[in-house]
Amino acid sequence: MKIIILAAGYATRLYPLTLTQPKPLLPVAGKPMIEHVLDNLAPIGGFDCIYVVTNAKFAGHFQTWADHYRATRAGLNFTIVNDGSTDDTNKLGAIGDIHYVLQDRKVEDDLIIVAGDNLFSSKLDGFGAICREKQAPVLALYDVGDLEQIKKYNAISTAPDGRITFFEEKPQNPTSTLTGIGLYFYPRSTLRLIRQYVAEGNNPDQPGRLVQWLYPRTPFYTWRVPGIWYDIGSKETLQEADKIFAGLAAR
Repeated sequence: MKIIILAAGYATRLYPLTLTQPKPLLPVAGKPMIEHVLDNLAPIGGFDCIYVVTNAKFAGHFQTWADHYRATRAGLNFTIVNDGSTDDTNKLGAIGDIHYVLQDRKVEDDLIIVAGDNLFSSKLDGFGAICREKQAPVLALYDVGDLEQIKKYNAISTAPDGRITFFEEKPQNPTSTLTGIGLYFYPRSTLRLIRQYVAEGNNPDQPGRLVQWLYPRTPFYTWRVPGIWYDIGSKETLQEADKIFAGLAAR
C-alpha cells in the first residue's frame, strides 16, 4: 500500500503565513500539521512508501522536513514529488496531482490519499480496516453540523451498507450535514479509472469531483471519522485547531 499526501496548494487565504511556508508545515499544538496527519495514519500499517506531492516553490521545504522527520521515525519511506507548478495560475489541482504521482512514480498499488491540511483527533486504524475489508473505494465522512458549511464541501447520501448513492460537490441546497472529507482509499483495481477521469478532460481540482464521477461506475463505500476533524482553511480555523489540539495533547 502507498500513501499520497496532497500538499501542493498555495493557501493564499492564509497569507502572510504561507508566503514562505507551506500550509501543512505550519505548526499546530507544537508540531507541523502534516505530522498530526501521519501520526494518525501510522496505526493503519502495511504501507511501504509515502508520497508527499507538492509544488516547485515548497519542494525544498518538504524535503528538509522529511529528512528530519524520517530520522525520528525509523522505517518510514518518504518521497517528495514536485509537480512543477509555481503558483495558482499553473497548479495541477488535487486530482491532477494524484494523477501526476501515479504516472511519475509508476504506482500500481492500493492507495490511501489524504489532504495534508486535514487534522484528526483520533487514530485512523478503523479506516484501514474497512479499506482492507471492502477492497473497493472508500471515502471518509464527517458531520459538520451546519447546512451552510456543507455548501463549501459536498452533499452525500448512502445506502444501509455504506455505499454512496448520491454525491454532489459544492451543493446549493444540501439536506444533510454529513460530508465527504479529504481522506480516500483507492484499491489498485480502480487506478485505471483515475487515469480515465483525467484523460477525458474532467475537472482536475477538488478531489470530491472524482468521487462524484466514480460512484455511479463502481461501488464506493464510506467510513465515519471518529472524534474531531478540522480542515484548515483560514487563520481563524488554524488558531482554533491550535487551541483544541494543544488541549488534547495536554490530557
